[in-house]
Amino acid sequence: MKRVLTVVGLCALLLHTGCHSEKEAHHEKEAKLPVTHPVKMDTAITQEYVCQIHSIQHIELRAQERGYLQKIYVDEGQFVKKGQLLFQIMPALYEAELQKAQAEVNFANIEYKNTKRLADSNVVAPNELAMAEAKLDKANAELALARVHLQLTQIKAPFDGIIDRFQVRQGSLVDEGDLLTNLSDNSHMWVYFNVPEAEYLDYMTRTTKDSTTKVNLLMANNRLFDQTGTIETIEADFNNETGNIPFRATFPNPKGLLRHGETGNIVMNIALKDALIIPQKVTFEVLDKKYVYVVDEDHRLKSREITIAAEMPHIYVVQDGLTENDKILLDGLRLVRENDEIDSELVEGRIALSQLDLYAE
Repeated sequence: MKRVLTVVGLCALLLHTGCHSEKEAHHEKEAKLPVTHPVKMDTAITQEYVCQIHSIQHIELRAQERGYLQKIYVDEGQFVKKGQLLFQIMPALYEAELQKAQAEVNFANIEYKNTKRLADSNVVAPNELAMAEAKLDKANAELALARVHLQLTQIKAPFDGIIDRFQVRQGSLVDEGDLLTNLSDNSHMWVYFNVPEAEYLDYMTRTTKDSTTKVNLLMANNRLFDQTGTIETIEADFNNETGNIPFRATFPNPKGLLRHGETGNIVMNIALKDALIIPQKVTFEVLDKKYVYVVDEDHRLKSREITIAAEMPHIYVVQDGLTENDKILLDGLRLVRENDEIDSELVEGRIALSQLDLYAE
């Protein structure tokens, strides 16, 4: 009797387990995997380029005469106006030369007047008058030269700007050509950045001759500069070693925040028309190549290689490999394999994109 009960209990257990397994299999078979379509839409991507920031004018101020530096009228880092006196080289020697040249002019002038009076009375030949006139002209030229030498003992600002570090101190003996300091005009800044050849060609394709491209500047503290820049020039030649070509953008700098020699990143927004967009999560990689699962007409999964044109948060812009009519697997990539037959549920493309931030959290 006990054997009969044991056999009956075992059969009941096997029957219950079998039914439960069939229910689970049936449930799994009924589970639908979400699929979606790539979305074609106008959008914009952001590209960043490392940049160097330069003053629109940044020059060296050098001594143009030899002598002792008698006076420094400004301080390092000071803003100066055009024509403002910055340095004075001891002028005594050049003042003496000017006085000497002035005396030579006075003497030659008297000699010329006397010779002219005699020439008018036919006492001396016309050649004598011509010689006296030439001597006066020479004296005037030497006077003008002496005056220039004296003026060059005063170094004045050629434009509004900021004084850099002094390379000399008051009382120093400076020779002609010695560096005194630098002067920077920071009212506008020239920002240089290198663009790869392919991106240069894309840029030239989407812009016209008279159009302007606005860019932003991400500073070293990871904050955006509060002024917008404009791309104004592109250099003539590519660097054959790097494959890049330099661009130059100009930024207004009304508060003087930017200084010569700073670094940062140029941020360029690029408009894309009819871009094909997919969620990043629908892709997987094989040997550094990106693939998606495409659902064919028989509801089977086929892996397809795609080429990415641009990347944004949570999404890719597809260059090649897909069309907006393709049906791609949205979730469950790790649960399936090539040629698996699936039961799918379509999620409209724009809805799938709108939920990406939620999925990312």
